[in-house]
Amino acid sequence: MRYCPLCRAELVKSYIDGIQRLCCPSPTCNYVFWDNPVPVVAAVVELNGAVVLARNKCWPPRYFGLITGFLERGETPEAAVLREVKEELGLQGKIESFIGYYSFMERNQLILAFHVTAQGEITMGEELAEVKLVPPEKLRPWPSGTGIALQDWLRQRIATGQP
Repeated sequence: MRYCPLCRAELVKSYIDGIQRLCCPSPTCNYVFWDNPVPVVAAVVELNGAVVLARNKCWPPRYFGLITGFLERGETPEAAVLREVKEELGLQGKIESFIGYYSFMERNQLILAFHVTAQGEITMGEELAEVKLVPPEKLRPWPSGTGIALQDWLRQRIATGQP
C-alpha cells in the first residue's frame, strides 16, 4: 500500500506502539495501515471415510492442502467454510466441530479450521487442479498453516477412539 485510501496522500513510515507502520502524514486524516491478519477458513472435509485434499492450480504438482478460503463481508466463519466446500468441491457439507485457530504468519492470516462431513460427488471448482481422497490413517500433516490443523484433527480422532 502506497497511498492513503481516505485522502490519497502518500503514506509514510512511522512508529506506533513501537512498531513501524504506514501512516498518513496529513494532520486531519490520521489513517494508519495496521496490516492486521486476514481471517481464513479451512475445512478438513471428510467424504465417505476419507479426507479430501486439494491442489490449487497455482501450486506445484504433488502439493496438496485443505479446502480454504476467505470470509466475505457479513459472513460468519461457519457459513464461509460451508460455502468454500460447495464452491471448490461441489459438495454439501455439515460442520461437525471447530478444530481450532492457527496463526499463519507467512501469509499474515488467521486460520479458523473446521471438521466438515460432506455428501455428494466431487465436482472441482475453477481454482483447483486436482483432488485426492486419503484415508485418515495415511494422512501426513505438513509442518505449517493448515497442516497443523490437520494434525490436531487427527489427534482429536485418536483421543475420542475413532479409527
